[in-house]
Amino acid sequence: MNYYLAIDIGASGGRHILGHMENGILITEEIYRFDNGPIKKDGELLWDTQHIFLEILNGLKACKAANKVPVSMGIDTWGVDYVLTDAGGEKIGKSYCYRDARTACIDQEVYRQISEEDLYLRTGIQKQIFNTIYQLSALQKQSPSDLERAEHFLMIPDYFHFLLTGEYSNEYTNASTTQLVSPLTKNWDYDLIRKLGFPPHIFHDLKMPGSFLGKFTDAVSKEVGFSCNVVIPATHDTGSAVMAVPCADENSAYISSGTWSLMGIETKKPIISQDSLHANFTNEGGYDYRFRFLKNIMGLWMIQSVRHETGDRYSWEDLTEMARASITFPSRVEVDHSCFLAPENMTEEIRSYCRRTFQPVPKSVGETASVVYQSLAGDYVRTADEMERLTGKKISTICIVGGGSKSPFLNRLTAIKSGRRVLAGPGEATAIGNLTAQLLSAGIFTDLMSARKCIYESFGVMKYEPDENL
Repeated sequence: MNYYLAIDIGASGGRHILGHMENGILITEEIYRFDNGPIKKDGELLWDTQHIFLEILNGLKACKAANKVPVSMGIDTWGVDYVLTDAGGEKIGKSYCYRDARTACIDQEVYRQISEEDLYLRTGIQKQIFNTIYQLSALQKQSPSDLERAEHFLMIPDYFHFLLTGEYSNEYTNASTTQLVSPLTKNWDYDLIRKLGFPPHIFHDLKMPGSFLGKFTDAVSKEVGFSCNVVIPATHDTGSAVMAVPCADENSAYISSGTWSLMGIETKKPIISQDSLHANFTNEGGYDYRFRFLKNIMGLWMIQSVRHETGDRYSWEDLTEMARASITFPSRVEVDHSCFLAPENMTEEIRSYCRRTFQPVPKSVGETASVVYQSLAGDYVRTADEMERLTGKKISTICIVGGGSKSPFLNRLTAIKSGRRVLAGPGEATAIGNLTAQLLSAGIFTDLMSARKCIYESFGVMKYEPDENL
């Protein structure tokens, strides 16, 4: 039996998910899990890349111990963050987390070279102050010697693939989140890179998901007890998750729901206009040079934070029942407001926002949860309406994949508020999309459409109608 391994690493943890085919059905199993998260050091938020790589190796060892050695594997993570190395592959400087505050106001440095409007019209990527373009500008200002010494620019999953194989690469879907890739050439915008003073030679030609990268180095093979093919997936987790959307058609939108909610449609051509700029939509790269026309919305990060602030006293089911009981609580928040990006205390930040906007202040956990869930659902509805206006398409179905698809309350709330059918699942969309790229590379699937048909048949998809009751 041939096993394929998806290593899916998020901002709070990582999983090693094995997949194999049985009678045309994709079967998955979690073989290893580990905790992850930014560490705070001297006031900075950083990634412990050494710890993450050790856990990657531990998960590979777990495959060997279970006698389920994969024929191929690939890694996906979040976007925008990066590592610089020297000519010998040694890491240069720190690995910053996108939530670090060093990019505050750095956008003005970029806009001295190119206006915000021209930058969007050139790249199609929405402004997020943590985009790689601003991170590199902050580095250029604060630690210019790091850029001067650099020979290789690697996104976080590119770096781990390098540590496994010794091969340098940049993958297309993740690279598009840098705001340094041209949607026309679908390669680095080297003129823009030069204009900003970044060294162009450190950026590698972009590889498409499904590309074979190499095999484990001798050192890695000796450490984990085997070698296998490393096949590059859509290394941006949303890029992988969208590959696993089982019902992507012209009348459907998707939400990749996790820490963030990435809501959009799949297109063959980018949608770049003054209207899409002002609505803050982005055109990230997708499999086979598709575009993910989407908006980056704050997601379950808010309710996750609230839950942690109770000492994880309540289960997710408890929280949704408490929110349901407080459904009439009227206050709403702007979920994408910068105050919710990395507050010291999310519960207090929500209360403070309500005070500032002259709304009733939630006092109980249930009222706070109701504010979060209803605010999220409301933002989903506004975004779906915006997409209809910007694309001229009628969106009748919203497909929710990822961890948030396991929240019946939020799914039903979205269906009722939007007046659209909601299809929810699969929950492990990112890992399944990662596996899909490998299975396409292996010829198990002939194309993405056949892969999505298999995903629909392999994993339970729940349906929520707009006329249901909460």
